[in-house]
Amino acid sequence: MVANQTIDRLNEHRPACVNSLGGSVVGVDPDNNSASMAFTIGPEFCHSGNIVQGGFVAAMLDAAMSHTVFGCIDNVGSLASLELKISYLAPSLTGTYTATGQIVKAGKSIAFLQGKLFASDGTLTATASSTAKISLLAQD
Repeated sequence: MVANQTIDRLNEHRPACVNSLGGSVVGVDPDNNSASMAFTIGPEFCHSGNIVQGGFVAAMLDAAMSHTVFGCIDNVGSLASLELKISYLAPSLTGTYTATGQIVKAGKSIAFLQGKLFASDGTLTATASSTAKISLLAQD
């Protein structure tokens, strides 16, 4: 499946939580086991004025990493996070973000993932690593 068809498929089936963060898949690169998502974050996701609450930062990174698995590995039925680590490097403020995900290594049922979150000016605001359980669709 070509990248544009994969992007369309992922965006058709994105969960409501991704929609609420103004998120969409904007790139998939199966050759590099990576994908990217765009997010638009408004003040309703902030505390202390203009700072995005950390859980929403984690959600953007988690979404990018999981969409990477769905976009780069065939027949994935579901993906469950077993471990998620976020490093907050700079405040994330309202605005637009790009989150990238990459598969570091994947076996038949476990994937090791990493993610990065960039503000529109290119500032790296957070990074993530994750271990996830892959469940494949049943084969006919």
